Amino acid sequence: MSLFSEAKKVIAGGVNSPVRAFAAVGGDPVFFKSASGAYVETEDGRKLIDYVGSWGPMILGHAYPLVIDAVCKTAARGLSFGAPCVLETELAQKICAILPSIERVRMVSSGTEATMSAIRLARGYTGRDTIIKFEGCYHGHSDSLLIKAGSGALTLGVPSSPGVPAGLAKHTVTLEYNNIAAVENAFKEIGSEVACIIVEPIAGNMNMVPPVDGFLETLRRCCDESGAVLIFDEVMTGFRVARGSAQEIYNIKPDLTTLGKIVGGGMPTAAFGGRADIMAKLAPEGSVYQAGTLSGNPVAMAAGLATLEGLSPADFYAKLSATTRSLTSGLADLASKYEVPMQVEAIGGMFGFVFSNQGPVRSFTQVAAADTDMFRQFFHGMLQRNIYFAPSAFEAGFVSAAHGDVEIETTLAAADEVFAEMAAGK
Repeated sequence: MSLFSEAKKVIAGGVNSPVRAFAAVGGDPVFFKSASGAYVETEDGRKLIDYVGSWGPMILGHAYPLVIDAVCKTAARGLSFGAPCVLETELAQKICAILPSIERVRMVSSGTEATMSAIRLARGYTGRDTIIKFEGCYHGHSDSLLIKAGSGALTLGVPSSPGVPAGLAKHTVTLEYNNIAAVENAFKEIGSEVACIIVEPIAGNMNMVPPVDGFLETLRRCCDESGAVLIFDEVMTGFRVARGSAQEIYNIKPDLTTLGKIVGGGMPTAAFGGRADIMAKLAPEGSVYQAGTLSGNPVAMAAGLATLEGLSPADFYAKLSATTRSLTSGLADLASKYEVPMQVEAIGGMFGFVFSNQGPVRSFTQVAAADTDMFRQFFHGMLQRNIYFAPSAFEAGFVSAAHGDVEIETTLAAADEVFAEMAAGK
């Protein structure tokens, strides 16, 4: 009996997060048993070049020695205190030093918890209920965020999952990502009711879609004019696309920022933070309640602090970006060689590709129209050649500092074979 069949007997769906189940690409998921550098090893002994990196945190590579050492030393002193520890302050100081928009921070245990808490805080700060989010952006699985767009720009949204009360939808407006006019029209009609905008400044949960010129600037302006709070969800992009994250690249200062993945170095840690006057509304200083038994866990704090310290070399992001571009430009060249329609994106250590001839992809509608059958063929062809990409056409990919010329060349050699098969219709 397969490992997946065994898992399905005792784990709902056989996995503890849906995308791991390979439902989007077919077949059984791969079970990992170890990882090091740019590689993961499967339970059946295969060694794969990994472009998932635990969905982004492993920017230094798997099992990075300084991170492992920090974790082991900290764990030896105790796994959890449920009380303040100095490592919490040190990591918070590091975050605030790197991201000028964050004056105070609160540690939590997951990206979902960070975004949920940031929205609650924005509502408490403004005294308003309505939130604006964007189609194709994912901010975790809390009820208020599992709302899809209605039939018109400002019609009531519709819960996108059973178990989400329909009444919540009336407080969530879902607009098209990168649609500046839709944002401006929404604020003309309901600006005084909007508590916050929450957005991935570079979308990474509908594959990778960067913002068009003026989009983020429009969000900042509309929030300033209406008194709404601008939340950048940088759970994925935080420290991944640049040292100062996406807000540094686009020179936009959000009111609140949510962080995850890299901030915990692979441990289950996340954070949200921002302007001191907004953060002061949180309990115990203010009346907006938020708590977490394992928040600020010392082992996770040590992992996050060691990871952020590992990003400090002046040329770190230049090298990471160059490696990522060598991968994506190589894929684009091969796709062109075999006349396979493909669009690629790369910023920092984050990349994406979709099988489409629609030109640069800038909206969820374009992503949804891409050829998912071609993606399945490419994914399985690469996996057969020991290259592991995300098992979904709607996920971004990640390069680490451990990826080098050998890994990129090996990946592109495999892609050459797979594109040839795709062009031949095999």
